[in-house]
Amino acid sequence: MSHSGNWSPYAGSSSIILAVVLFIVTGILIFLAMRVARPISVKRPGKVIGIAIVVIWILSVATFLVAIIVYVLALQKQVGHITSVVDPITPITDTSALVSFVVIGVLAYFANRCGFWAALGAAIVGTIAAPMIFELPFDLIVMWHTYPPAPAALFTPLFFFPLFLVELASFAMLMLSPVMKLSRSSLFLLAGMFLIFAIWALFGFAYPLAPLPFAMNVIGKILAFATAVSLFLPAEKSVRVAPTRQESDQMDGIQSQQPESSASHRAV
Repeated sequence: MSHSGNWSPYAGSSSIILAVVLFIVTGILIFLAMRVARPISVKRPGKVIGIAIVVIWILSVATFLVAIIVYVLALQKQVGHITSVVDPITPITDTSALVSFVVIGVLAYFANRCGFWAALGAAIVGTIAAPMIFELPFDLIVMWHTYPPAPAALFTPLFFFPLFLVELASFAMLMLSPVMKLSRSSLFLLAGMFLIFAIWALFGFAYPLAPLPFAMNVIGKILAFATAVSLFLPAEKSVRVAPTRQESDQMDGIQSQQPESSASHRAV
């Protein structure tokens, strides 16, 4: 059994509806980015909750691996030999993950003045979450356009629901880093990724074998990793604005009046 990709493209009105929804999400993210004046810090969970998040992530990954095995065995039993589809995106993902790991670690250690272990932890959770920024909306889009075993209503959730849990747990682990902040840059980059998804949807959101879907996939994935890196950018230092000459004269007048008033009080 072979297909031209791991999912079937959207067509007709469904492609337009998907693109409109993604354009709306893009607009909302741009609006939110314009409203963010300074980076938003997330309160770190306590030790117990932090351990629980990591345990949930590990169990989610284990559940997803079991789901993959069941899914593939059922598919082989129903259709026989499965021909793997060419995946041109994996090298881009691997390279982006390596670059993100190094950049986040450097930012956390040098720019955010973290210790070695805190910087290493930031690099790990940031690199884990980075591809999930792309994968969560992507999986929601292609979920019902894949080629699962029959019945699809059973095997599609069996595959994707544990994957969604992995993605959400990966996002939750970002809270374990003391230097993670949601900034305007993060929202703009995320909006850029959804904009790429919207353009991709206009052309059916097809598997990345042709040049256009390949370019959309690559750009979207790079923007997702850039979004993850931006979560660890150092906070901008506040710049004090120098007072105008008029304001300086007023301040000097106030300061010169203070000794006179003090002297008059002493005289009374």
